[in-house]
Amino acid sequence: MGGRGRQYKRGIYLKNLLNKQFNLEGSGTTIKTEVIAGVVSFLTLVYILSVNSTILHDAGIPFQGAMIATILSAFFGSVMIGVWSNSPLVLVPGMGINALFTYTMVGEMGMSWKEALAVVFVSGILLSILSFTKLIKKLTTAIPLSLKSAITVGIGFFLTFIGLQAGGIVVKNEDTFVSIANFSNPDVLATVITLGLAIYLFIKNVPANFLITVVVGTIISFILHGGIEKAHETTKITLHSATEVVGQLTFTSMMSFSFWIAVFSLTMVILFESIGIIHGQLGMINQEEKQQKVIQGTAFGILLSGLFGTSPTVIAVEGSAGISSGGRTGLTSVVTGFLFLGCLLFMPLIAYIPTSAIAPILIIIGSLMVKHITDIQLDDPTEAIPAFLILAFIPLTYSIIDGIAFGFIAYPLVKMAAGKKTEITPYMVAISALFFVRFALNFIA
Repeated sequence: MGGRGRQYKRGIYLKNLLNKQFNLEGSGTTIKTEVIAGVVSFLTLVYILSVNSTILHDAGIPFQGAMIATILSAFFGSVMIGVWSNSPLVLVPGMGINALFTYTMVGEMGMSWKEALAVVFVSGILLSILSFTKLIKKLTTAIPLSLKSAITVGIGFFLTFIGLQAGGIVVKNEDTFVSIANFSNPDVLATVITLGLAIYLFIKNVPANFLITVVVGTIISFILHGGIEKAHETTKITLHSATEVVGQLTFTSMMSFSFWIAVFSLTMVILFESIGIIHGQLGMINQEEKQQKVIQGTAFGILLSGLFGTSPTVIAVEGSAGISSGGRTGLTSVVTGFLFLGCLLFMPLIAYIPTSAIAPILIIIGSLMVKHITDIQLDDPTEAIPAFLILAFIPLTYSIIDGIAFGFIAYPLVKMAAGKKTEITPYMVAISALFFVRFALNFIA
C-alpha cells in the first residue's frame, strides 16, 4: 500500500504541475486529450525525418548527421514553443525552406553547407530581434499579398519539380531539357504506384497518411527490386555523427554581398510563410493573442537550427491535425517534441527508406502550396505580372531567390508604368533595390 500511495501522490503532483504550467483546466482540456493530440501531430510529421535528411544530404551534409540535426531541432523547437507560448503548435524543419537552403543557397549561390548554416543562424538572430518589436508587422504588411502568395506557389511548383526528379518521373533531355521517364524502370514504377497511394490516402484524409505512404512505399520498392538495400549509410548513433553537423556553421563568407542577400531572402520567405500559418492555426482555437510569443519561439528555433546543423524550423502545417484532435495547450507540443527525440533509437531503420517513397510526399506538399494562387489578384495586371514572374521563375531557374528577385524588381516598375505610384511602399522600393543591386553585381562579376 505504501508503494501505491507514493505512486498515487506522484501522479497527483504531476497532474497539478502540468495543470499549473499549461493551464489545462482553464483551456478546457485534459492531460489525456493533450497527449493524444501530441501523438497525432507526431504521426503526421514523422515523415519529415527522412524527407528533410534526404534534402539536406543533397547539400553535402552527412545523412546521419542531418537526421540527428532534424530530430534535435524538432525536439527543442516544439518543446520551446509549448513552454514559451503555451500553444499546441509544432516547430519542425520546413518543407520548401529546406529546398531554398539546399538547391539555391548551396547549389545555385555556391555556398558550402556550413556557410549556409551561418545564414540560418544570422537569420534567426534578426528574426529574434524583430519579433520583440513592432517592425516585424510593418515588414509583413509592406509586401503585397500577391507577391507573398506567389512565393508560396512558386516554392510549391519547385518542390513538385524536385519530387518528380527525385522519383525519376522527370528526366534530363538534351533537346527539351526535361522529359517523361520510362515507366519500365523499377524506381520510376515504384514512385508512380506510391504517388497513387499517397493521393488516395490524402484525399480520404486517413490519419498519418504521409507516414503510411513512406512505409508502404518502402515495401513497394522492396517488392519491385526483389530485395531491399540501404538508401543511405546509417549505423548506430555515435557522438561523431552529431559532431559532424552540430556547431559546424562557419562565417567565412559573412562579409560578402551574397551572404546578406541570402540572409535577407531567407528571412523574408520565413516571415511570409510563418505568419499566415501561425495566424490560421491560432485562429482554429481562438488564441490569436499568443501570436507574438509563437513568432518569438519560431525565431529562436531558427537560430538553434543553424547551431544543430539543419535548415530553418517553422510552424508545421500538419500540426493542425493535433489541434483538430483536441490540442489546446503547449503540452501537445511538448509531447510531440519528446516523441521526436525518441526517434534517435530508430535512425538505422530510416536509412532503408528509398527516394521513391519520399518523392510523392514532396509532390503532394507542392500541390498544397499551389492552392494559394487564388490569393493573387489575377484581374489586375500590375499585381498578376510580378506575381507570375515569381511563380514561373522559381522552378524554371531552379532558384527561389532569383525567382523572388524578378518579381520584386518588376513590381514597382509595373506600378509606375500604370500610374499607381501611391501603391508602392518605401519598404518595397528598398527591397527591390537590394535585389537589383544583386543582379548588377553578378553582371559586373
